Amino acid sequence: MSDADNAYAAAGVSIEAADRAIDLMKGWVEKARRPEMIGGLGGFAGLFDASALTRYERPLLATSTDGVGTKVAIAQLMDVHDTIGFDLVGMVVDDLVVCGAEPLFMTDYIACGRVVPERIAAIVKGIAEACVVAGCALIGGETAEHPGLLDPDDYDVAGATTGVVEASKLLGPGRVRPGDVVIAMEASGLHSNGYSLVRHVLLGSTDAGGAGWTVDRHVDDFGRTLGEELLEPTRIYAKACLDLAARTETHAMSHVTGGGLAANLERVLPEELSVVIDRSTWTPQPVFDVVRRVGGVSQADLEATLNCGVGMVALTAPESVDTAISVLAGHGIHAWVAGEAHAADTDGGRVLLEGQHPGW
Repeated sequence: MSDADNAYAAAGVSIEAADRAIDLMKGWVEKARRPEMIGGLGGFAGLFDASALTRYERPLLATSTDGVGTKVAIAQLMDVHDTIGFDLVGMVVDDLVVCGAEPLFMTDYIACGRVVPERIAAIVKGIAEACVVAGCALIGGETAEHPGLLDPDDYDVAGATTGVVEASKLLGPGRVRPGDVVIAMEASGLHSNGYSLVRHVLLGSTDAGGAGWTVDRHVDDFGRTLGEELLEPTRIYAKACLDLAARTETHAMSHVTGGGLAANLERVLPEELSVVIDRSTWTPQPVFDVVRRVGGVSQADLEATLNCGVGMVALTAPESVDTAISVLAGHGIHAWVAGEAHAADTDGGRVLLEGQHPGW
């Protein structure tokens, strides 16, 4: 080790640990390749052969970037780091796919207080496995050690993805028509939004108004520990939604993230239409009811923060509904008709939730 390396290590940054982390993650990154990816780890930039885009008449590039919020705190409490990558990939590729874009490649960024090679490799393992599920390449990334800024066992993750869609097949508000049916796609759980609320309600101290639970507490409603429930990975809808767009008359899709179902669906509604969602068409997973009851959280606040059991929605022509539900079932996604778009006399571009979930 050189004097410079010694000095850097004394400052809290280990080049040796970073190199070891790269060695451990190489195999996982290799699994998340596409034929268009050129080279491997070690370059300053990831390379992707864009000649594949020549088959498009008018290719539109789409991009999305995000993190996973305070869900990383649950991973750190549980000391389980190989699932958070599914949350990261889900957050970026499923934002991208709602316009009909196929995710091509992704890059990630991991900031940590101290590089623990096995932990970094576990995070990247999850990211790579999720990229395989999403059908995109993990083309590059960066790990940064920030001693003094982050505690030794703290880290955060972020990512960005790029995709492509034929201009004539772009989905969005301009395609939505009166009578389009809202097809709801079941979430795997909380996904990666609203964890500040959930952590405050369930893990917060009783002095601060929380329940004071711990991640190792067994919760009968979940049939497992609280930590296991909270760490349930985000469902990745990308391949299913691309198949849906290709095989049905689907006009728009919405990824239900921060802000909840109504606010996110409104983002893809034209001003002249409104949607009514019938809550009685589904029962949210128990975790949502537990947060509601234990925290005394109003349904309005819950629906403005959490996905309440619906992770993605599509606005589809009524004649395609049966095919759409069948296509999604073929990808292992339970889906159902939850509402309908109609011409709005007032309050255009709005989503109204009515009725009540069974058992609530």
